[in-house]
Amino acid sequence: MSIAHQVVDILVSGLSSFLLSAFAPQLAVTIGVILASMYYFSRNPWGSQNGEEINDQVDDLYERYLPF
Repeated sequence: MSIAHQVVDILVSGLSSFLLSAFAPQLAVTIGVILASMYYFSRNPWGSQNGEEINDQVDDLYERYLPF
């Protein structure tokens, strides 16, 4: 995964957390932690039978829409 893809990950997660805080300001941190955990475990699927396939699908999606 390139640095550019990691930067996009950070921007998307920050923007989504910011937008969610407008709708649920009392739960903004909780929602952010839940989303970050979901992303982390999707990239590092412990105990999953097809973890590499999931990571390859995410990387293919990046390559299709973020060709840098």
